[in-house]
Amino acid sequence: MSCLAVAQPDVGIEISDLSKGFPTPVGWKSLFSGLTVALPAGARIALLGANGAGKSTLLAILAGTIRPDRGQVRTGGRISWPLGFSGGFASDLTGLQNARFVARIHGADTDSMVDFVTEFSELGSDMRLPVRAYSAGMRARLAFGLSMALDFDWYLVDEIIAVGDQRFRARAEAMFRERLARSGLIMVSHAPAILRQYCHGAILLHRGRAEVFDDIEPALARQSALAG
Repeated sequence: MSCLAVAQPDVGIEISDLSKGFPTPVGWKSLFSGLTVALPAGARIALLGANGAGKSTLLAILAGTIRPDRGQVRTGGRISWPLGFSGGFASDLTGLQNARFVARIHGADTDSMVDFVTEFSELGSDMRLPVRAYSAGMRARLAFGLSMALDFDWYLVDEIIAVGDQRFRARAEAMFRERLARSGLIMVSHAPAILRQYCHGAILLHRGRAEVFDDIEPALARQSALAG
């Protein structure tokens, strides 16, 4: 009797000939053009570049919320929304209703999602309030809790890693590190110390072009030289 092996999906990210730009009063501005790179599963990549270079736009393309002008992003894994992002909530719905909605979109158990987010975010009875009544900190806690409730193959981070007071930040960072033990990371941050802590390689966006580095140190040096 023989057994057939089940092929496992390739959860790496393959970016092919990716281009994105937008019109300005003085002409077309290219954020990046012809970006081609293969990121293996579990890679930890810093996304570098000056303000306006297209870092957040590239994250949004990877998350599927913005379409590129040309090119494709392929992966057999699941990619998160940018960590801590709270712009996608239905403000008239409660925290509970938003959690259930996210669970249904991602095929997760709704009760388990609600239990995890309620406990992790420490919002308690505020989960029954409409999100429009939340402070910025409460929205961030809800978003971070939702991010951690799902097992993604890739986490996208745009500046924020953890929110709240010192005790909650420590708890959130510990949870994030636990998730990264089995997932990849693409991170935007203006803090080199944070990037060195979490990332190994880098993609540097500059004047419409992208440079790929296997080692973060030459990438940071290159970024510093360009800024100077």
